Amino acid sequence: MPELGFHFSRPEWLWALLGLLPVLGWLIFSVSHPNKGAIHRYADEQLLPHLTGVRELEVNERWGRYIRWAILWVLAVLAMAGPRWDYTEIKAFSPGSELVVLMDISRSMEVADVQPSRLGRARQEMQDLLELNREVRIGLIAFASVAHVISPVTEDSNSILNALPAISTGLARLQGSRLKAALQRAEQLLSGGEEENGRSILLISDGDLVEPGLLEAVAKLAQKGIRLHVLGIGTQGGGPVPAPSNRGDLMRDRNGKIIDSRLNEALLKQLAQQGKGIYRQADFRDADSRAVLKAAAAESGEATATNEKARIWNERFYWMLLPLLLLLLPAFRRSAPQGESA
Repeated sequence: MPELGFHFSRPEWLWALLGLLPVLGWLIFSVSHPNKGAIHRYADEQLLPHLTGVRELEVNERWGRYIRWAILWVLAVLAMAGPRWDYTEIKAFSPGSELVVLMDISRSMEVADVQPSRLGRARQEMQDLLELNREVRIGLIAFASVAHVISPVTEDSNSILNALPAISTGLARLQGSRLKAALQRAEQLLSGGEEENGRSILLISDGDLVEPGLLEAVAKLAQKGIRLHVLGIGTQGGGPVPAPSNRGDLMRDRNGKIIDSRLNEALLKQLAQQGKGIYRQADFRDADSRAVLKAAAAESGEATATNEKARIWNERFYWMLLPLLLLLLPAFRRSAPQGESA
């Protein structure tokens, strides 16, 4: 079939045309085997219309109604199948902003002071970002003691969404949160884009970060034009840190005391300030995700044209609807009441 030729966008609807066959079979059977009810025993067939107020349709009337209904059915099915031909090609553009998300997967992210857990909340925040995003190319890095690149900077949100359920604290063999290594990896991912593009990093963490020189590292990135935005996960009250399944129920220090983890909001705000970005505490609404996306897109460069082209087909379903509506018009005609002269 030529690319400019006639075709249907949803050809599966054409199977509905088979619905004409059982109705046709019933019509043929009813014409050849008319149903004689019990009322025919008490009155002649010619008198029945006067007694019941209704009359049997003639064979020609039945076929006429079937043909009219069949035409309506065919037009409706063809409209639903989406007939179309010819198209317009438009050149695709790549967004002028890039954002790399750093998701903390250290053990403290298993704390359940927010539901279902801090890490579960972080995954939901990431999903909100991807579903709301229209202007930014996004990459994802999960980090604890080591930074794991889940996805490079891309416009393919579905690939990141598919990877989210597999992100867990089990990816980190050694405990600890080495943010500086994750920042360096994010800088490498961002360096592959256009120089004039807006570049940002989003940190999703509870702030349980004990590492010297963090503020200085963030400030150096800001000097290079890479902003750091922060989403804080957790509460000030915090909660106990669950232990891996093979080590008991809760994490304990050397003295046997249960280890608690609280949201370190002060540190996270400092990081956002040094990174010339914004800080938001994550919640169940999407205002925090919208704020991050708006901030990431604010420094965007111009969208750049790509070699890809999008094909916009010209839909013609309305060509089927016009005759269908004209055929239905007589059904809405108001009939004159009995006894009223024309």
